[in-house]
Amino acid sequence: MDGFVQSAVEFLERNQAWAPYIAFLFAMAETTAFLSILIPSTAILVAVGALVSTGAIPFFPLWLGAALGSLAGSFLSYWLGRRYGDLVLRSWPLKDQPDLTAKATEAFAKWGPATVFIGHFVGPLRAVVFVFAGISHMSFLRFAVFNITGALVWAWAIPKSGELGGDLLGWLWQFLPF
Repeated sequence: MDGFVQSAVEFLERNQAWAPYIAFLFAMAETTAFLSILIPSTAILVAVGALVSTGAIPFFPLWLGAALGSLAGSFLSYWLGRRYGDLVLRSWPLKDQPDLTAKATEAFAKWGPATVFIGHFVGPLRAVVFVFAGISHMSFLRFAVFNITGALVWAWAIPKSGELGGDLLGWLWQFLPF
């Protein structure tokens, strides 16, 4: 996976105008049932955030692309859960990960609808939490409020952590003796 992340970052270094579109696609994959298990989107978005610290790409278009992609993927997953119910959880690759369903059940029992917000930040939950909200027939309005809030904060925090990490490395680099 490291080679995949590195290739994506190198592509964006050469093609900065693509940053919001790439952020959209990876954020959508990160919040879409099935895809979130297979694609290392968070690692890519953190690494792309580090490019912001170099001035290679601006933050706002990256954030906007990630936010819209996160919303698209999570609303699609909610719809899949609402429309197809447990069939989604019995499909590959989710059927091979029953622990994810158990974690989502526990999270909803503990935090209720706030699980949708939290799900944006917890990798193992992200694969099923939005589908699970649809399966459990959470009202669309309630889902939308927690989902939009979570997506906007997540889309800011993940690339921003890469940017801050890049800034920190740049600052530390100044103090090295060579």
